[in-house]
Amino acid sequence: MPRQLGELEDAVMTRIWQWNRPVTVREVLEDLQQDRSIAYTTVMTVMDNLHQKGWVRREVEGRAYRYTAVSTRAAYSAALMNEAWSKSDNPAAALVAFFGMMSQEQREALQDAIRIVQPPTAEPHTAEAQSGAAAEPEGGREAADDVDGPGR
Repeated sequence: MPRQLGELEDAVMTRIWQWNRPVTVREVLEDLQQDRSIAYTTVMTVMDNLHQKGWVRREVEGRAYRYTAVSTRAAYSAALMNEAWSKSDNPAAALVAFFGMMSQEQREALQDAIRIVQPPTAEPHTAEAQSGAAAEPEGGREAADDVDGPGR
């Protein structure tokens, strides 16, 4: 499980994730400088650290590296949530508390996500269906023949 990113690491990774393309230290530096005063060597060190930690891969291009994210921001967020949840002594209570903090929009997104990952449920198996009594349509076998169509 990856540890949580530091503030500057997160600022760098946010740009890499948003741009979703290989980036140079210079590009990240110029964007960061819009919000703060920061040195080229600081950004270079942070990006090298991110590479060493496995957050980004890099390829040489001329005399510089181009960095690319190894995974998505969503995967990072999910891993952090999973780690926090797994450390709870009462995971169910932790989930209830977490869901209680969610906005209506977030709850709707959660419901959408559950529909995506939840496999479709099979038809309910009743005692009648299992015994075969509900297997034939009303009216017995003749009605079933009508449903199957001619020639059967």
